[in-house]
Amino acid sequence: MLILLPPSESKTGRSRGRPVDPGTLSFPELTDTRRAVLDAVAKVSAHPSAAEVLGVSPNLTAEIARNTVLDSAPSLPASRVYSGVLYDALGHASLDPAAKRRANRWVVVVSALYGAVRPTDAIAPYRLSMAVNLPGIGPLAGAWKPELAQVLPELAGRGLVVDCRSSTYAAAWTPQGALADRWVQVRVPGATHMAKHTRGLVTRHLCQVGRDVRRVPQLLDVLDDAFEVALTPPERPGRPWVLDATARALTSTTTA
Repeated sequence: MLILLPPSESKTGRSRGRPVDPGTLSFPELTDTRRAVLDAVAKVSAHPSAAEVLGVSPNLTAEIARNTVLDSAPSLPASRVYSGVLYDALGHASLDPAAKRRANRWVVVVSALYGAVRPTDAIAPYRLSMAVNLPGIGPLAGAWKPELAQVLPELAGRGLVVDCRSSTYAAAWTPQGALADRWVQVRVPGATHMAKHTRGLVTRHLCQVGRDVRRVPQLLDVLDDAFEVALTPPERPGRPWVLDATARALTSTTTA
């Protein structure tokens, strides 16, 4: 199974530690592009127009400045760097040992800066969206697409691709061919906050249950005890199945 997550906007850092070595991260095939993006981000972030290019508020001066020292900033595991609603719900640190091993093997975060990372990869906090048209690189989703196509398909093996990414990050890689038949997008009704929270809960539940299912309809059996779920077949070949999910505890709270 391959569970795809987006990064979080909010990221946690620390004051000391070893800097990132792009060559030691998972998927070494991405190293050259990682280095090119890191260099381009550092140059852009040192320019007065950085906020405009990066598409962020000019008030985020500290986060923009952090991009200029990514080659020396202390690193820590991606599972700790990425924070916020989805990652709080996933609760990587609180998973039991077996579930954590599965998360470290199944979960991949698609990143505008690093391309793709596992929870155990040591990275530094950064501010960069996949929607950015980065000078010297171009639109990041387009730049990463052929690179991710080299590494992500084989990670699913004969299992499913459970896609919890937002549309911005989904643009960087789309399952093709036979793999598209095993591609499931997790859709959550309601506000963005609730969608992120539920996707984190779905990811946690899949890692805890530990069933590496091979057929999309089997997901209903895995999730049914914790979620209200409905599955919609692809609208046409090459498009994903859509899994609508609502946590049962949230449903009970709403209807109480």
